[in-house]
Amino acid sequence: MALTPAAVLDLCAAGHDVFVEAGAGAGSSFADSDFGSAGAQIVGTEDAWAGCELVVKVKEPQPDEYRHLRPDLTLFTYLHLAASKECTEALVSSGVTALGYETVELADGSLPLLTPMSEIAGRLATQVGAWALQSASGGRGVLLGGIAGVAPASIVVIGAGSAGTQAIDVAAGMGADVTAFDKNPARLRNLMERYGNRVRTLMATSSMVEDAVLQADLIVGAVLVPGARAPKLVTNEQVSRMKRGSVLVDIAIDQGGCFEDSRPTTHAEPTYQVHGSSFYAVTNMPAAVPHTSTSALVHATLPYIQHLARDGWKAAIRADKALALGVNVAAGSITEEPVAVAHGLPYTPLDETIS
Repeated sequence: MALTPAAVLDLCAAGHDVFVEAGAGAGSSFADSDFGSAGAQIVGTEDAWAGCELVVKVKEPQPDEYRHLRPDLTLFTYLHLAASKECTEALVSSGVTALGYETVELADGSLPLLTPMSEIAGRLATQVGAWALQSASGGRGVLLGGIAGVAPASIVVIGAGSAGTQAIDVAAGMGADVTAFDKNPARLRNLMERYGNRVRTLMATSSMVEDAVLQADLIVGAVLVPGARAPKLVTNEQVSRMKRGSVLVDIAIDQGGCFEDSRPTTHAEPTYQVHGSSFYAVTNMPAAVPHTSTSALVHATLPYIQHLARDGWKAAIRADKALALGVNVAAGSITEEPVAVAHGLPYTPLDETIS
């Protein structure tokens, strides 16, 4: 859910008409009556799309929603377009203006609207990895933190950004043997300062990653290239040499996945086997804890939603460079270069699109 009742109250107080699709908040434990009490109008799906100038949601448009896209609509949501040519082409052909939460970027390079979901996905990654390692789940039957006289599980986390750091935090807290990889020395130093020798920190070279992968019980892939497809860091051949019953959790699946054998799965059927190893590659991992995820996301997105609702997208992005970087598609053009490169489609700089 992209709004909480408290956020609706703020938007209505600012003079905006807010439409909420009936039942949209049920999964996050927010009833229609909660939104209605805050001032929203509860409407059906058709009216939710047709009656608005700005649509905010969480997941990228689904195929059955493409027909609602139109040139005078602004869409603000997670897009992850580098992983879907079909969705990219649907947005382009519709003429909609689409801003992706995941490419809104501050001057220091941080991603304020991706961070809360990355943190949740990172913490979940270790939790679901511990579950998948149980023999009943098809794993090796290894307890993450071990016990007196028995070694803990070996966990490799590739990528020490927001998601990776949270995965490391939970793994270290549970007493696992943790190895963290990144290409940024500053991130590795931060981990050393926080955990000392409880977490092994290594530069992410292909040979060192391969050595660690072959010894791992659990691998968490947490690599992000903003707006672009994730690089493939663990090959099928390497998986064939891993311990039988080992587990690979791919947080980067929304951006195409960082393991060669990764393919999207669901919360209902989260894992599959490759060479005797279990892959967990659920898209939108934070949907497993929707009440927490909704609240965390709205805390981050509401100031941008208010800006877009008050001033319209063109004025809003002129005033806020971070928000301007969120524009992925506008006026039938792709304005996010990594997306265009990923699909071999034309790229148009945003300035040219606006002019």
